[in-house]
Amino acid sequence: MNSIKLKEKAKKLRIDTFNAFIKKGEAHLGGSFSCIEILISLYEKILKKNDKFIISKSHSSYPLCLILRAKGFKTKLTTHLEKDEKNGIFCTTGSLGHGLPIATGMAFARKKREKKGKIFVLISDGECQEGTTWESLLIATKQKLDNLIIIIDYNKIQALSKLKDALPLDSLSNKIKSFNCNCISIRDGHSFKNLIPALSKKTKNKPTVIIANTIKGKGIKEFENDPIWHARKLQGHEIEIGRKRLLK
Repeated sequence: MNSIKLKEKAKKLRIDTFNAFIKKGEAHLGGSFSCIEILISLYEKILKKNDKFIISKSHSSYPLCLILRAKGFKTKLTTHLEKDEKNGIFCTTGSLGHGLPIATGMAFARKKREKKGKIFVLISDGECQEGTTWESLLIATKQKLDNLIIIIDYNKIQALSKLKDALPLDSLSNKIKSFNCNCISIRDGHSFKNLIPALSKKTKNKPTVIIANTIKGKGIKEFENDPIWHARKLQGHEIEIGRKRLLK
C-alpha cells in the first residue's frame, strides 16, 4: 500500500472517528487525531502475525477500535479498553503509565521463552512524567529487550494544559538515550515516509523508543494545538467546523 492510499485511509479514519464521537456523545478528539497515522502505519504496514500492540494512552482508543472493526474484529467501541484478545485488545488500559510496564513484561516473557514476535506500545508524552515509564526503561535495557518498540505520541499537550506549563519534557530524546535505549526522533509524526522506516528499523540488544512529534487535534485546523480538545464534547457549530475541514 503506497503513501497516497495510506493518506486516504487516515482521512477516512478521522471522519469515522469524528462521526463516532458525535454518535456516542463523548470525545477525546485531540489525542485520538494526533495518533491516527501511527495507528495506520502499524496496522497496514508493520504488525506481523506474532506481534502484539498495546495502546497505553487509552483515551485515544476510538480510532484503534474502528481499525480493528474494519479488519473483522468485534471490538467494543469504548474509551478505556478492557482485555479482549480474540478481538485484538491485549491489555486493559486506562490508568496512564500502566501500558508500558505491561508491554515490558510481555517482551521479557517472550525473550525468556525465545518466542517470536515484537511488542509495540503507544504511550502519551504525559506518561513520560510517570515513574513507571522510567522504571520500565531501566528493566527493558537491563534485559536487552530488542523485541520492545515504544512509540511516544509527542503532541506536547496533556489533559488541559501544555507540557511546558505543567511539567516540561525538554530534551526528551537525550533523557531516553541516557537510559541506553535506541532512540529515533521523527520531526513529523504524521508522515508515513518518516513513520514506517522508523517502525521497521531493527536493533540488537536494546529496546527502541520512537518519539513522534505530532499535532494534537491534527486534521481540524481550528482545533489543533488547543488543550480544550483533550476531552471536549462536540456540539453545535463545532460539528459543522469539523465536518467542513475533514471533508475538504
